[in-house]
Amino acid sequence: MIERTSYRTVALLACCQALLLTNASGLITMSAVIGYELAPVKTLATLGSSTYVIGSALATMPASLWMARVGRRRGFMAGALINVAGCALAVLALWAGSFALFCLATGIVGVYNAIGLQYRFAAAEVATPADRAKAISLVLAGGIVGGFLGPASTVVARDWIPAAPFAGSFLLLAAYALVALAVQSLVHVPRPALAERSAAGRPLGTILRQPVFVVAVLSGALGYGLMNLLMQATPLAMSFCSHPYGQAALVIQWHVVGMYAPGFFTGHLIARFGVLRVIVAGVALVGACIGVALSGDTVAHFLVALAVLGVGWNFMYTGGTTLLTEAYAPQEKAKVQGINDFAIFATMALSSVSAGALVSSAGWERMNLWALPVLAIVVAAVAWLGWLRRGPRAQAA
Repeated sequence: MIERTSYRTVALLACCQALLLTNASGLITMSAVIGYELAPVKTLATLGSSTYVIGSALATMPASLWMARVGRRRGFMAGALINVAGCALAVLALWAGSFALFCLATGIVGVYNAIGLQYRFAAAEVATPADRAKAISLVLAGGIVGGFLGPASTVVARDWIPAAPFAGSFLLLAAYALVALAVQSLVHVPRPALAERSAAGRPLGTILRQPVFVVAVLSGALGYGLMNLLMQATPLAMSFCSHPYGQAALVIQWHVVGMYAPGFFTGHLIARFGVLRVIVAGVALVGACIGVALSGDTVAHFLVALAVLGVGWNFMYTGGTTLLTEAYAPQEKAKVQGINDFAIFATMALSSVSAGALVSSAGWERMNLWALPVLAIVVAAVAWLGWLRRGPRAQAA
C-alpha cells in the first residue's frame, strides 16, 4: 500500500492526468477531421496530430532538465499555461481557415503533453521503490476521466461558434487546462538535493547500453508508436466506412478508457507476475486488436479493437516506465527520462505523419498487418532481457 503522505500527491497527479488526457483525447478525436477539411492535400489530414507530437518531442528533453532545476510544480503549471495559449491560437486558426496556423497551434499544445507525461515520473519519485509500479499505474488511471470527457466535450462544443466549427471545442479544452493549473498548484514533489543535482552520474553511453534501458525504451516507444498509428487513423478509416463523427468520438472514448482503466491493477500485476510478463501480455493484446480490426469494419469492430489496443498499450507503457526506473541513479534521472520520452515522441511523430497517408493509400487492413513485425521486435527484446536475467539467478541457485 502506498504511504499516506505519498497517496495525496499521487491522487493529485491522477487528477492532473485526467485533465491532460481530456485535452489529448479531445484533440486527437477532432484533429484528423479538421485537417481533412483544411488541408490543401487530403493525405496531410493527420499533419495537425503530427505537429502535436513533434511539439511534444522537441519539448521533452528541455522540459525534463528544466524541471530538475525549478521543481515539478512550477514545470507542470507552466505547461498548463502553454496549453491555454495553444488552444487560443487554434481558435484563431479555425476562424481564419488556416491549416498552417492550426498545425502550429497543435505543436504548442504538444508542449503541454510533453510536460504532462512527467506526472508518472513524479509519482515514482514520491513512492517507495516497492510501490513505484502501483503509483505509476494509479496516476495513469486518471486518464479514464479524460477518455470520456475529451471526445464528449468536442461534440458538445463543436458548434458553439457556427462560423468556425470546433473552435468552441478548443475554448473548452483551454478551460480544462485552467482547472489543471489550480490542481497543479497543490502538488508537492520534493526537489532533488543540490548535491544530487550537481552530480554528473555515469557517461550517457554507459546508460544507453544497458539492456534494461534498451528494453524499457523499445516497450514504451514502439508500444506508443503503434497505438498512436492505429488511433490516429481510426477516425479517418471510420469516415471512409461512412460512420458518423459521433461514432468515431465514441470509439476514441472507449479506446482511452482501455488505455487508462487498467491503471487500477497494472501495478499489482507487475508486482505479482513481473514486469517482463506484463509487457509480453501487452504485446499479445495489441496483436488481438489487429485480429479484431481485420475481421470487419462495423462500429463494433472499431470499438472493440481500439479498446483492446488501449489495454495492450497500458501494459507495454506502464511496464516500460517501471523498467526504466531501474536504469538510472537519482542524479541521472532527468536526462534518462528525457531521452526515453524523446524516443517515444519521435516514434509517435513518425506514426502520426504516416497514419493519414497509410490509411488513405494502403487501407486500414494492410496498415494493421504492417504493425505485426514491430510487435515481434518488442517480444524479441523482452526475451533477450529475460535470458540475461536468468543467468545470474541460475548462478545464484
